[in-house]
Amino acid sequence: MNKLILILNKGLSLFCISLSTVLVACVVWQVFSRYVLNAPSTSTDEVARFLFIWVGLMGAAYTLGQKRHLAIDLLAMKLEDKPAQHAKLKVIINVISFFFAGVIMVYGGGSLMLKTLATGQVSPALGIEMGFVYAAIPLSGLFMLIYLCQDLSTNISTAFSSTTTK
Repeated sequence: MNKLILILNKGLSLFCISLSTVLVACVVWQVFSRYVLNAPSTSTDEVARFLFIWVGLMGAAYTLGQKRHLAIDLLAMKLEDKPAQHAKLKVIINVISFFFAGVIMVYGGGSLMLKTLATGQVSPALGIEMGFVYAAIPLSGLFMLIYLCQDLSTNISTAFSSTTTK
């Protein structure tokens, strides 16, 4: 499992860096073409929008895997001096996150992607299938599930080992 996580970390980080680089180039070209050339590019706005969606969702999965995602940890900080309860809280958080990533992102996002592909909706400027843009949702959810599986197994073993030692 650790080998898969290492590969996923490297792949997602390189993917996000690449997308961010192209995103910055698109925005710079859009500004340059609009204000310097007085002929705004019609496609770079849409490319930038779609890249932003992908960077945001893939970055969210990567950040979850790095345990650097935004969190309100007031309760967790209160329980730091109680390791058994802190470990159980981590398991509960992992289960809720697993449910969200599985049901909302993978199932719901996958359904949205498939329905959009079935209807043949295309983007106005680029003419690409919108289902491919929406594919970022279930893919990000899948990566989150992989990270959460590893984190959940670690936290369950910690929760059970801390309760059996008392």
